[in-house]
Amino acid sequence: MVDSGNTYGERVSRLVGWGHWFAFFNIIAAMLIGTRYIAQSPWPDTFLGQFYLTFSWVGHFGFLVFALYLLILFPLTFLIPSRTLFRFVAVCFATFGLTVLLIDTQTYQTINLHLTPVVWELLFADDSSVSADLQHLFVVLPLIFLLQLGLSEWVWRKQRKLSHKRIGRPLAAVFFVSFIASHLIYVWSDAYLYTPVTSQKSNFPLSYPMTAKSFMEKHGLLDREEYLKRLEEKNRTNVDLVSYPLEKIRFGRRANNLNILVVSVDNLRADALSKDLMPNMYQFAQNNLNFSNHYSSSNDAFGIFGLFYGLPSSYASSIKVQGTSPVLIDVLESQDYQFGLFSGDNFSDDLYQETIFRGLPLSQAPFDPNQSADEQTIQRWAQWVSEQNRAPWFSYLELTTVDNFSNYAPNQDSKASATDKLRNNYHHSVNVADQELAQLFSQLQNLQLLDDTVVVITSNHGTEFNETKTNSWGANSNYSRYQLQVPMVIHWPGKIAANFTHRSSHLDVSVTLLQDLLGVSSNPNDFSSGRNLFNESNRKWILAGDSRELALITDKETTVIDKFGNFKLFDDNYQRLSEENPTLPILMQGLTELQRFYSKDN
Repeated sequence: MVDSGNTYGERVSRLVGWGHWFAFFNIIAAMLIGTRYIAQSPWPDTFLGQFYLTFSWVGHFGFLVFALYLLILFPLTFLIPSRTLFRFVAVCFATFGLTVLLIDTQTYQTINLHLTPVVWELLFADDSSVSADLQHLFVVLPLIFLLQLGLSEWVWRKQRKLSHKRIGRPLAAVFFVSFIASHLIYVWSDAYLYTPVTSQKSNFPLSYPMTAKSFMEKHGLLDREEYLKRLEEKNRTNVDLVSYPLEKIRFGRRANNLNILVVSVDNLRADALSKDLMPNMYQFAQNNLNFSNHYSSSNDAFGIFGLFYGLPSSYASSIKVQGTSPVLIDVLESQDYQFGLFSGDNFSDDLYQETIFRGLPLSQAPFDPNQSADEQTIQRWAQWVSEQNRAPWFSYLELTTVDNFSNYAPNQDSKASATDKLRNNYHHSVNVADQELAQLFSQLQNLQLLDDTVVVITSNHGTEFNETKTNSWGANSNYSRYQLQVPMVIHWPGKIAANFTHRSSHLDVSVTLLQDLLGVSSNPNDFSSGRNLFNESNRKWILAGDSRELALITDKETTVIDKFGNFKLFDDNYQRLSEENPTLPILMQGLTELQRFYSKDN
């Protein structure tokens, strides 16, 4: 339909003018909705950071809305000369855009991510329940549509009066200057690592601030060596603050101050605990509490971080910089426990000295090279225990024989494959470690400790011999059960021997000791991502991960998520499921757990 009484050029000219004002008022609407991002994000501490936030807010939404107008509605002005039809299309488009923006603000508020095709697909997948908050947003869609219809008609009627006020160009200049200024500020901040500005990079959707380090370096405005030095310093000191625990620890139960011995047989996978490979450990497990479906919290050495802190490894760098001790260690100190800390490699991993046991005395005397380091470690531990004049005490033993399994090379068939030789070396080292554990069990009996000592025997992570057929060997390459599943055997005085088959995690250990032994009555959510080991109720997933990723393991699949919300899905044998998506609750709970302990004012 073509309107009568006007030439084509006149109709197009008036529609173009109307479109500019319609876009302007939608810029204002988008800015108002965009205040939700500002409310959800930390307020900058410096004047320049606040200045940048204001300019980027004005400039970004001004550019975003007007760019969409130019790319989509402006060309339609020439293709749809009917003013009624064109305005209806513009109203529908604006309604859709503002609704998507509202959904994005809610997604950002809930899981700290903006909408992407992946997140959108997950939010509205057929097998996913859309959250109540998102459903509420769709309720306002008709209201937005009616408001847009009213705005469309009002702008059409007032178009000439608005044009005569001659405020169009000054307003356009404000948006243009704000847009350019925000990008220039970011260019400088990125080059000089000015965090109050660069930390705002992802505040708004479709925000891609400009950088120009190469250009500045080329024109002598940036010293590259100085920049790299500042970058190294920033990476070392500038980390997000962690609130751990979230609330003050409360005590409302009777403490049972038994001694605690935690033994980590590094690199020991769960299926190594067999009658053939580890007869002594196997018998010990049969006579005590055996958690046969237990997972480490990481596929690397940071499994011990999860064991003590009850947190995913992603928090480790912030915890290290803050110097925050595990809640478990703090409670033990408050209850006057003595500490004896021993390692078969003298705690060569900085994780112990700089994070977990920071400020505590570590046994680091040199070893006799003619004798097993782990045997000497057990002897030193036994000597230390015998010298304790009073209880209770907490002790940690790190045994590294299995971690160094490549050093064990018994006579092997020369025709055996490299994989078989490697596995045979591993099995031999496991058998040696079992003999060393037998010495530990003997010491526990000789020193009459079994009646008043909780003994926890586990590992930091497992190891793989390419069982997943993904060219994965050893550890720290995937989140399959071969690299995550480890033994968890506990001797607990007064508890009857049992085999637990429910899924449990390293994140559960500190919760269990704090609740059942040390009298803590706080909600575990305040200080851990785990729960009590003896809670056999069905759990939807357990957590594992490293500094970059989080793995959520269910009965049938494993979802691996990075901090940007990208995910990969694997079946129970860790084969990629490229055509399937995880359910929304799994994704949201995992991302929430990655953020839950970070201070809200970061």
